[in-house]
Amino acid sequence: MTAIKVPPLGESIVEATVSRWLKNEGDAIAVGDTLVELETDKITVEVPAMTAGVLTKRAHAEGDVVKVDDLLAEIDEGAVGKAAPASAAPAAARPAALEPATQAAPVAPAAPSAPPVNNATDVRASPAAQRVAAERGIDLASIPGTGRGGVVSKPDVIERAAEPPRPEPARTAQSPAPPAPRQPSQSPTASGDRETREKMTTRRKRIAEHLLESQHATAHLTTFNEVDMSAVIAVRERLKERIEKEHGVKLSFMPFFVKAACLALKTYPVVNAQIDGDSIVYKHYVNMGIAVASDAGLVVPNIKDADRKGMLAVARDITEIAKRARDGKLTMDDLTGGTFTISNGGVFGSLVSTPILNYPQVGILGLHKTQDRPIAVDGQVVIRPMMYVALSYDHRVIDGQQAVLFLVRVKELMEDPASMLVD
Repeated sequence: MTAIKVPPLGESIVEATVSRWLKNEGDAIAVGDTLVELETDKITVEVPAMTAGVLTKRAHAEGDVVKVDDLLAEIDEGAVGKAAPASAAPAAARPAALEPATQAAPVAPAAPSAPPVNNATDVRASPAAQRVAAERGIDLASIPGTGRGGVVSKPDVIERAAEPPRPEPARTAQSPAPPAPRQPSQSPTASGDRETREKMTTRRKRIAEHLLESQHATAHLTTFNEVDMSAVIAVRERLKERIEKEHGVKLSFMPFFVKAACLALKTYPVVNAQIDGDSIVYKHYVNMGIAVASDAGLVVPNIKDADRKGMLAVARDITEIAKRARDGKLTMDDLTGGTFTISNGGVFGSLVSTPILNYPQVGILGLHKTQDRPIAVDGQVVIRPMMYVALSYDHRVIDGQQAVLFLVRVKELMEDPASMLVD
């Protein structure tokens, strides 16, 4: 009998949540098969089988919190498991579910059949995918699964939800109406109809703890400025089609801000430092963190040595890490070692905010919505696309003067993007 235990999860990570089981008790297991997925506060970890045999025990259910080295499962190397394909159980279940409807009344030959009922036994889907499908009224049976063994994953459901509505087939008098979207279970009492209680995931708890630690462990302060985005917008509009055609990269405003921040950090290196005990550690490189909002919560992957890369390389890296974040495929290397962070609330419409430091970093740049506003230029009132920018910083390390000058430097570079090429 081989015991499968929770593997090391990464630096300072001691627990995880059992996200989903991909194998059932009694299933035949091959070497390398993924048995279970564990969700930490940073990434999703796949636990593979190191030996072949039969899964005889699942020690924890989906949703359970487990610690490093806890028992997850047991595999019997000498037993013989189920040989039926993964689709056998759902296939056997479908005729039984549909048989009463076909016997109730004859259906005209030309009438299309009703969409299948979205039962948990009909489709292999992760718990998260089932929950999102129920909330959005999406039929899991209509979604091709991209997970191992054809399992429908949460990203599959979200991708389907983003597609335009599909026309429903016509129904005859004999055809049953499509089922109503499955709703979360509710208590019959009035209080149950007005509130829903949901247990925090390990990732959400760790995000909360990290933000509180940042607030309590730093002397948090924010300074603001505004950037005239006219010059950057003009450069982007002139180059974006050619860059996408020649390099396959969509040019957004973020690479410009990354480049400007890297140059400003070179001028004011204390903003790229960290406190270690009674010492200040100055980083002579920039691992630029990019805050990404995913369905699992906020994550901050970072671009290694962003200060040594050109703008196109930075743009390509941003696209790649954002996609990995949305797909839940970030690695520990993506999420560790950051020295400075940029957070863009403007993509959601935020006009101004005070970003919280990504501790133990001492600086974070907040970007916001670009909005046409009247400003004074050479004694005249003109309309320009303006963006408020914010620098939150740890006042224990960074003096107000350095913080303000850093933000002014970012403003100068963004308003004259050509100067980034000669610095």
